[in-house]
Amino acid sequence: MNPEPIQAASPHVMNTYGRLPIALSHGQGCHVWDMNGKVYLDALGGIAVNTLGHNHPKLVPALQDQIAKIIHSCNYYHVPNQETLAKKLVELSGMRNVFFCSTGLEANEAALKLARKFGHDKGIARPEIVVYEKAFHGRSIATLSATGNPKIQAGFEPLVEGFIRVPINNVASLKTATQDNPNVVAVFFEAIQGEGGVNPMHMDYLREVRQLCDENDWLLMIDEVQCGMGRTGKWFAHQWAGIVPDVMPLAKGLGSGVPIGAVVAGPKAANIFQPGNHGTTFGGNPLAMRAGVETIRIMEEEGLLENATRVGAHLCQALQTALAAELTNGSVKEIRGMGLMIGIELAKPCSILTQQCADNGLLISVTADTVVRLVPPLIMSCTEADDVARILCPLIRTFLEENA
Repeated sequence: MNPEPIQAASPHVMNTYGRLPIALSHGQGCHVWDMNGKVYLDALGGIAVNTLGHNHPKLVPALQDQIAKIIHSCNYYHVPNQETLAKKLVELSGMRNVFFCSTGLEANEAALKLARKFGHDKGIARPEIVVYEKAFHGRSIATLSATGNPKIQAGFEPLVEGFIRVPINNVASLKTATQDNPNVVAVFFEAIQGEGGVNPMHMDYLREVRQLCDENDWLLMIDEVQCGMGRTGKWFAHQWAGIVPDVMPLAKGLGSGVPIGAVVAGPKAANIFQPGNHGTTFGGNPLAMRAGVETIRIMEEEGLLENATRVGAHLCQALQTALAAELTNGSVKEIRGMGLMIGIELAKPCSILTQQCADNGLLISVTADTVVRLVPPLIMSCTEADDVARILCPLIRTFLEENA
């Protein structure tokens, strides 16, 4: 019996996503199958979520075991794996303690609340937070206001006040925007902007901002929701600069597909929240905590940070080689990123490539209109990376030729 064709839109589901006409049935490793039996190479990983790929032989039994025991208990009670996972995140980050929630948006919202309370505790009545052009921190009213994308802010005004916006990688602009302003309490950014086009912060810039925050008693808050959890070849992308933030939101890859978020705090921020200041119903539930504990354990056992570095470099080289002519003539502007977080910026909008790649058995996304984003599972092999380049690069070349 053939399944019914997937409709472009359902009358029963809010029309909030520009979906492709695909419904996925199951997955194995870096491949997924749709309801019609077509197979796809997954270079999107649920948007940097499926760290361990699909149906991982170590993760699935652990989650089945946890589901058979207890899925949820509220935070009136201790959840032992909260302590286990928090201790591990503290060890990996060099920070102090952790608050658990369920999404990256929630983690970023908690970070903003931490910054405001940090300011109020210092006697600042109207705290202000530095944020960045092209940033993306979520779609709640506060995180939307911190986001640097007018398209997704439109229609939701008035936005939350208290944000100062600056360009990335420009310390002079940061100093000018904050000069003689006693209300600044924090600087908040993604170590690598994801939705904004896979835009990495320069290592020197990260170190300069860390120093500036120390000199002015500001919180350094680094959003690692998309670029963290081993994606760049270190546990957290900012670690390439040898710095430690005061606040670090996490989510996405931390649970390998089970919804989870976290805010990791250093000494300056560790004791800002007290009982009653913040909370969540689902955050820190036993299933999510087990997913986080097992994800990190498996990542360590299988050397996935090293794999992300090795396979990411291999994939970048394959893309550079295949698109050398387009890089030379400027129709491909840049191939950038770190580890298995790669962006290919074209000289013109290319959203159609998402469907074209799917038609050819490859899952990707296009972000910031012109950037092909690759954030595959961290288990990807060099052979699979070659397959990504083999499918993707001819489609990019054809698109550019047809739209020259």
